[in-house]
Amino acid sequence: MPDAVVIGAGHNGLVAANLLADRGWDVLVLEEAAQPGGAVRSGELVEPGFTNDLFSGFYPFTLASPHIRKLQLERWGLRWLASDVVVAHPGRDGSCAALALDIDDTAASLDEFAAGDGDAWRRLYALWERARAGALGAFFSPFPPVRPVLRLVRELGPDELLRLARFSLLPVRRLGEENFAGAGGPRLLAGNALHADVSPEMPLSGVFGWVLCSLGQQHGYPVPEGGAGQITSALVLRLQAAGGRVVCGERVEAIECRAGRAVAARTAASRYEAARAVIADVGPPQLYRELLRREHLPGRLLEEIDRFQYDNGTVKVDWTLDGPIPWRAERARAAGTIHVAEGVDALTVQAAELARKLIPATPYLVVGQYGHFDSSRAPAGKDTAWAYTHVPQRITGDAGGELTGSWDERETAIFADRVEEQVEALAPGFRSLVRGRHVFTPRTFERENRNLVGGALNGGTAQIQQQFVFRPTPTLGRPETPVEGLFLGSSSAHPGGGVHGGPGANAAASALAAGGRLGGGAVARLSRALQR
Repeated sequence: MPDAVVIGAGHNGLVAANLLADRGWDVLVLEEAAQPGGAVRSGELVEPGFTNDLFSGFYPFTLASPHIRKLQLERWGLRWLASDVVVAHPGRDGSCAALALDIDDTAASLDEFAAGDGDAWRRLYALWERARAGALGAFFSPFPPVRPVLRLVRELGPDELLRLARFSLLPVRRLGEENFAGAGGPRLLAGNALHADVSPEMPLSGVFGWVLCSLGQQHGYPVPEGGAGQITSALVLRLQAAGGRVVCGERVEAIECRAGRAVAARTAASRYEAARAVIADVGPPQLYRELLRREHLPGRLLEEIDRFQYDNGTVKVDWTLDGPIPWRAERARAAGTIHVAEGVDALTVQAAELARKLIPATPYLVVGQYGHFDSSRAPAGKDTAWAYTHVPQRITGDAGGELTGSWDERETAIFADRVEEQVEALAPGFRSLVRGRHVFTPRTFERENRNLVGGALNGGTAQIQQQFVFRPTPTLGRPETPVEGLFLGSSSAHPGGGVHGGPGANAAASALAAGGRLGGGAVARLSRALQR
């Protein structure tokens, strides 16, 4: 009998399994798909000889994560690469704001929009350098993050910490207006903020953009040589070396409980007992509505789960190409990631359309292109690229007047053409280079991975009402569930989406603290009590 059964071999499940195995636990990971990895996978999606990342594509939080660093995945074959130009945001007027690994290059890009904006970015990045250890520590830690907050107090002092608190609450539009005279800095901040399902006018959107830009300035937007699947491969190899096991093709249908404690995971054909803990790398609705029987759960928690909010859906287009994308802007040609939107106002329009449950008429794109610094992904002279954009979870119409949200073959093709037209406007000749394409719609995302409900890549909205102590429900933002020995370790738990392993690591830490015994400490007991 294993000490722990982990449900789901996404990166959070594999991080949790590795950390438990490092402490001598016998760990079994059960995965319903034919391959491990969840949303961190790659393969020949479009045609042989070309490697595309199936879901996630670049990993600033992975390199910043203390949980991932602790695993030393480079010893298991993982090699990180990054482009010198991290992210570019070109405009149809020929302008291009760019974040580069060399801060002088970043500053020069922003000074082209307004003299002095380069120094404005230097000041914002200097704040990051002072605050990052405490801020990232607070982000990655389970609640309450006492030590990281104390570190922030020591680094900044009470007065500056209060100013940082205000700064962190700013909408990204206001943050850009307060710090930059030109349009370049706000473009970079807002484009990064809208990787999540926030709008430029929403509180916290400013800090999202600032953190992502600062991580990009610090170490780029790294990608694994050979594709996203190399992260998963390293996690699996490391786990196996520590004695852990991953079994694919086994869908867990129920978690068995006895005397208020999780004791086993059951599939259609087998029953897997767990001596000390069950960790669930699944969404809260799946965990509480599908895997657990109602009598094991308090009614109040089930009411809260009915209010759980997923983030926006996603459409992602992957291409194989006869050459690199011919962006007009030189900085865009050198970037690994490109944002496609005509400035902050265009991002506001898209956010408003999403809020009205409309498919955007002119979708904001995040584009990835890696051939110029990772030659392993395509034959010589060829390339791969991808673009994703958000769409509503529930669609009532189309701002472009063509679609219903059925995502049938015809509508999928129309929307993919809409995406390609956005790229073509900034890179004339792009469409003539397209060899083939593959499109993930909200429906096909979920069909490939049941955690990606309606194409939600973040495991739940990043809006303030479902962050920190409100994630996934209003408790303490911790992995404990009302069932003893059962821990939530998916991106639906704090600290949320992104490939950083935080939810898995926090779940493993709570399981280790409980040690297979009732209790697990005063904070853990309080967390469970608040769910009852």
